[in-house]
Amino acid sequence: MEKEKIDKKDHILDVAERVFAEQGYDGASTRMISGEAGVNMAMLNYYFGSKEGVFLAIFERRISAFQSTLLGISNDSGLDPWARLSQFVDKYLDKVINNNCFHIMLNREVSKSKKTELTDKITTIIMRNVHVFKDIIEDGIKTGAFSKDADQELLIATMFGTKNYIVNTPHISSAILGYDVMDTKMQEDKLKPRLKNYMKTLLKAYLMNENDNK
Repeated sequence: MEKEKIDKKDHILDVAERVFAEQGYDGASTRMISGEAGVNMAMLNYYFGSKEGVFLAIFERRISAFQSTLLGISNDSGLDPWARLSQFVDKYLDKVINNNCFHIMLNREVSKSKKTELTDKITTIIMRNVHVFKDIIEDGIKTGAFSKDADQELLIATMFGTKNYIVNTPHISSAILGYDVMDTKMQEDKLKPRLKNYMKTLLKAYLMNENDNK
């Protein structure tokens, strides 16, 4: 019975993710989601309470599941700071460079200039993975593996900002890079390897103490 309940909730969230990606938060409704999912409104409200509840549950499911992977890297005492940072870059870019509905709805909502209670909640959820990245950098600085003069906040902006530019401006990014960044095969064969190599080369040159960053 419990598995059936989880399966039903996951089905509703899968459908809701697609509806939010297509319609945006303001354009979607719980009635629309329940109709697409083939469930009644009472069931949707029982599981999630409201449209906002459905929306935030999508973020919780996506971010929390991935966070356990990133925390496993961050907490691996058998790896030095650079090895952990390198693995973070690989796992993160593998996950976020794709065409799925979640990233479409995420980008639409967090790019809004108006600050709302909902955007604050989304930001809090997303920042969990940002903090994992920052913790790895801070540990490297504390142990002397990374330069003590490293600007941690701008490193975070560089890492996540580069990804966001490519994902959020696919037409411009495709023109710059010379291939369709929305094409799944191009993503796997060209974009992901290229972006991973670029980010790791950039981070290593800036962070590692054997390099002169002055």
